[in-house]
Amino acid sequence: MTLDRRQFLASAAAAAIFPLRLHAGPQVIEAREGVAQIAPAPHGMTPIWGFDGLAPGPEIRLQQGARLSRRLVNALPQATSVHWHGIRIENAMDGVPGLTQEPVMPGQGFDYEFALPDAGTYWYHAHNRSFEQVARGLYGPLVVEEADGPDVDDDLVLMLDDWRLDPETVAIRDDFDNGHDLSHAGRIGNIVTVNGRFDPSFSVERNARLRLRLVNAANARVFSLGLDGMSGWLVALDGMPLEAPRPLEESIVLAPAQRADLIVDVTAAEGEIASVVELQRDGGYGLARFEVTEGSRMSRDMDPGPLPPNPLPDLERWQDAPRHEMRIEGGAMRWLDSAMLGDTRISGQELAKLGRFWALNGRADRPEDPFLEAARDSLHRIRFVNDSMFPHGMHLHGHHFRVVGSDGLGPWRDTVLVDRGETVEIALRADNPGKWLLHCHMLGHAAAGMSTWFRVA
Repeated sequence: MTLDRRQFLASAAAAAIFPLRLHAGPQVIEAREGVAQIAPAPHGMTPIWGFDGLAPGPEIRLQQGARLSRRLVNALPQATSVHWHGIRIENAMDGVPGLTQEPVMPGQGFDYEFALPDAGTYWYHAHNRSFEQVARGLYGPLVVEEADGPDVDDDLVLMLDDWRLDPETVAIRDDFDNGHDLSHAGRIGNIVTVNGRFDPSFSVERNARLRLRLVNAANARVFSLGLDGMSGWLVALDGMPLEAPRPLEESIVLAPAQRADLIVDVTAAEGEIASVVELQRDGGYGLARFEVTEGSRMSRDMDPGPLPPNPLPDLERWQDAPRHEMRIEGGAMRWLDSAMLGDTRISGQELAKLGRFWALNGRADRPEDPFLEAARDSLHRIRFVNDSMFPHGMHLHGHHFRVVGSDGLGPWRDTVLVDRGETVEIALRADNPGKWLLHCHMLGHAAAGMSTWFRVA
């Protein structure tokens, strides 16, 4: 083929640009102020903080085994960082100020780049003053796709959140560090959204098969969820596939930061509404509507089969692993008498003045010495004893674990809900070197003392 002058110049320009693309820097994700339609119209817009000014931030969707590369630019009036929740990541990329990196100050940036070893549903969120910054909207979905995923007609992320808005102005209430929230159940909002919208609507065909990726991005709200007009299976928790799909016969409980992947078939008739429902004592409330349209799909009788497994560590002989107890103390109705803060023991009254209402093993705030020193690839059990009147979602960074049950080990998780008065034991292999945070993901509880760390070397 002979090129004319215009074609030649175009191809030459493309050739000149192409090497620059090969060496281009990471894609920018900017933490900045924005506005969002949180409350339904005719209410006005709500000022938020968001990645790229959005709440939630842009969906990041990559293939398993790829490398994620993002440059965080901080255009906020506060320092911030990004934690890539649930990814078994290299330690320097974990995004915890004071432990794995310095906080990213206003006007500065930080480059995150790491491999994505596991397929599944994850998310990213601010990890500096997270009890405030996440409540303002600094989070977004992260999906790592399998090379051979399930046969579905659509794949949807549903990020659940609750917002505390002023009823008159629909501005986010800025009482982030009030003592009642910090010492009780945490910050509970007065409006619930899915993907940043109140009662959003999706169009689906009758008999369509959907993959729903549920993410609880709320500060403290525990969601109990059900389905109406859909039936199906639970196929993954916290990003990790179940060994076999589990029929959805009971409610799905998601603590803050937990995720659940569902594969569902739309059973509602054409013209009807299918829903994801929040179950409460006085009934169910629709969170997201699926308007059913006419379709030619036939109903499927077969279950979807398990998702491809991720390369998780071996927990064989977990029964022989040493057990480490973590006692959760404090909060309203069981106030701290005293606790260690740094190297000093402080009375509960003085701790309350400092906004510290909780302790892990008698220590408020992240201590200088780790809760656990673990040799790389060693097995461990952690026994969470909740000696308080409130539930806590305990999250480990950099690792997944399995809950120890009466009949063996449960599904893989990265966050476990420990109810009031309950004891929950987990088993893990400490196979990821570095300094890793362990904290309550009721984010106000973490800010008020429930944060520690462990080291793998």
